[in-house]
Amino acid sequence: MNALDYFNARLEATISPMDYMRAKQMDPEKYFLMDVRNGPIHVRSVTIKDAYVLPEQELSNRLNEIPKDKEIIVYCWDVWCNTAAKVAKTLLEQGYHVKELTGGIAAWQEMNFPVSDTTKVDQISDQCGC
Repeated sequence: MNALDYFNARLEATISPMDYMRAKQMDPEKYFLMDVRNGPIHVRSVTIKDAYVLPEQELSNRLNEIPKDKEIIVYCWDVWCNTAAKVAKTLLEQGYHVKELTGGIAAWQEMNFPVSDTTKVDQISDQCGC
């Protein structure tokens, strides 16, 4: 793969927080943002505002909750986490249109974009899965 192919593929597979905010403002019904982070609830207590929380560990049992008619944007912790990439791969194999939010929630918070507290208490394993 040459550099041009690499960057084209990267741009096709990812979206930056700023680009997502801009795109969501232009067409709010087009996107379905998903927080796919695993781990203890106390470290997942903040999520991107309006994100649908569906931990990667629950994905196979909850695929029916994800709309097929929207562009799915998945995110996890940070650039060092690959959970969102794992979820994106699974969803792509199931026929979804998916992009990964670059930098995860860490980049989002760094830009002071809107977040909200999660109130759902779940029984997800404390293992990250990154």
